[in-house]
Parts: sequence; C-alpha cells; structure tokens
Amino acid sequence: MKKEIKIEGMSCAHCVMHVKNALMEVKGVKDVQVDLKEKLAVVEVQDADNEALKLAVEDAGYDVTEIKDNRVGGR
Repeated sequence: MKKEIKIEGMSCAHCVMHVKNALMEVKGVKDVQVDLKEKLAVVEVQDADNEALKLAVEDAGYDVTEIKDNRVGGR
C-alpha cells in the first residue's frame, strides 16, 4: 500500500533527505519518495500506521497536513 503525506516546512534538498530518512526509520516502511515542489511524500508501507508516520515527520521538524491511503495505482 502507498500513503501520500502532505508536508509543510520543507524548503530545500536537505529537508527532503531529512524527511525521507525519518520516514525510512518507521517500522513497516519499504520505500519513500519526497517531492519538494509538491510538498508530498509517497510512502510504500507494509504495516506502518498513520500516527507513526506523522510522528516521524514532526519529530524531524516538519508539519503533516494530511495523510491519504493510495491503494490503487501509484504516483
């Protein structure tokens, strides 16, 4: 399953890597793609819950504005 996470506060490539690394540490996360322009992370998960994903991003210093499940297709 993929989840789309809208993130505020990213402003550069360093921010993108910081968010990606934080999300990759969450149990159940298989892959992360972060788009700075769209302020979006697409996370491929097996058993990660939304609260754990949100907490990882917030602990990295950014704000989560929305998390959507994307069960069909992908970006």
